[in-house]
Amino acid sequence: MESSSVESQTEPQANPDASLTAEPVKGGFVADTLAELRKVVWPSRQQLFGESVAVILMVTISAFAIAAVDRFYSWGSSQVFR
Repeated sequence: MESSSVESQTEPQANPDASLTAEPVKGGFVADTLAELRKVVWPSRQQLFGESVAVILMVTISAFAIAAVDRFYSWGSSQVFR
Protein backbone atom coordinates (compact mmCIF):
# COMPACT_ATOMS: atom_id res chain seq x y z
CA MET A 1 0.00 0.00 0.00
CA GLU A 2 1.39 3.36 -0.95
CA SER A 3 1.26 6.19 1.49
CA SER A 4 -0.09 9.40 0.07
CA SER A 5 1.10 12.72 1.25
CA VAL A 6 -1.49 15.28 2.05
CA GLU A 7 -0.59 18.69 0.77
CA SER A 8 -1.31 21.37 3.24
CA GLN A 9 -3.64 23.96 1.90
CA THR A 10 -3.19 27.40 3.27
CA GLU A 11 -5.96 29.92 3.24
CA PRO A 12 -5.14 33.45 2.21
CA GLN A 13 -4.50 35.61 5.20
CA ALA A 14 -6.60 38.72 5.64
CA ASN A 15 -4.58 41.89 5.69
CA PRO A 16 -5.27 43.59 9.04
CA ASP A 17 -4.14 46.92 7.57
CA ALA A 18 -6.51 46.65 4.57
CA SER A 19 -8.73 49.44 5.83
CA LEU A 20 -5.71 51.70 6.15
CA THR A 21 -4.55 51.04 2.59
CA ALA A 22 -7.92 51.60 0.89
CA GLU A 23 -8.16 54.24 -1.79
CA PRO A 24 -9.21 57.65 -0.58
CA VAL A 25 -12.76 58.78 -1.28
CA LYS A 26 -12.65 60.76 -4.50
CA GLY A 27 -16.17 62.01 -5.12
CA GLY A 28 -18.13 61.46 -2.00
CA PHE A 29 -21.57 59.96 -1.60
CA VAL A 30 -23.54 62.38 -3.78
CA ALA A 31 -21.07 62.23 -6.68
CA ASP A 32 -20.98 58.43 -6.53
CA THR A 33 -24.78 58.27 -6.43
CA LEU A 34 -25.10 60.55 -9.46
CA ALA A 35 -22.51 58.48 -11.32
CA GLU A 36 -24.49 55.30 -10.64
CA LEU A 37 -27.77 56.95 -11.68
CA ARG A 38 -26.20 57.88 -15.03
CA LYS A 39 -25.60 54.16 -15.65
CA VAL A 40 -29.27 53.24 -15.15
CA VAL A 41 -31.23 52.29 -18.26
CA TRP A 42 -34.55 54.05 -17.69
CA PRO A 43 -37.71 52.60 -19.29
CA SER A 44 -39.56 54.50 -21.97
CA ARG A 45 -42.91 56.09 -21.14
CA GLN A 46 -44.73 53.41 -23.16
CA GLN A 47 -42.86 50.56 -21.43
CA LEU A 48 -43.48 52.10 -18.00
CA PHE A 49 -47.19 52.47 -18.73
CA GLY A 50 -47.53 48.91 -20.05
CA GLU A 51 -45.72 47.34 -17.12
CA SER A 52 -47.67 49.44 -14.61
CA VAL A 53 -50.96 48.29 -16.15
CA ALA A 54 -49.75 44.66 -15.99
CA VAL A 55 -48.83 44.99 -12.32
CA ILE A 56 -52.14 46.65 -11.39
CA LEU A 57 -54.07 43.98 -13.33
CA MET A 58 -52.20 41.11 -11.65
CA VAL A 59 -52.67 42.61 -8.18
CA THR A 60 -56.40 43.05 -8.85
CA ILE A 61 -56.81 39.48 -10.12
CA SER A 62 -54.84 38.15 -7.13
CA ALA A 63 -56.99 40.16 -4.72
CA PHE A 64 -60.21 38.79 -6.26
CA ALA A 65 -58.83 35.23 -6.14
CA ILE A 66 -57.88 35.57 -2.47
CA ALA A 67 -61.29 37.11 -1.67
CA ALA A 68 -63.05 34.24 -3.47
CA VAL A 69 -61.08 31.60 -1.56
CA ASP A 70 -61.73 33.45 1.71
CA ARG A 71 -65.49 33.63 1.05
CA PHE A 72 -65.57 29.95 0.09
CA TYR A 73 -63.85 28.89 3.31
CA SER A 74 -66.03 31.24 5.35
CA TRP A 75 -69.14 29.72 3.79
CA GLY A 76 -67.77 26.20 4.31
CA SER A 77 -66.95 26.81 7.97
CA SER A 78 -70.40 28.35 8.56
CA GLN A 79 -71.98 25.18 7.11
CA VAL A 80 -69.89 22.92 9.33
CA PHE A 81 -70.15 24.92 12.58
CA ARG A 82 -73.88 25.78 12.69
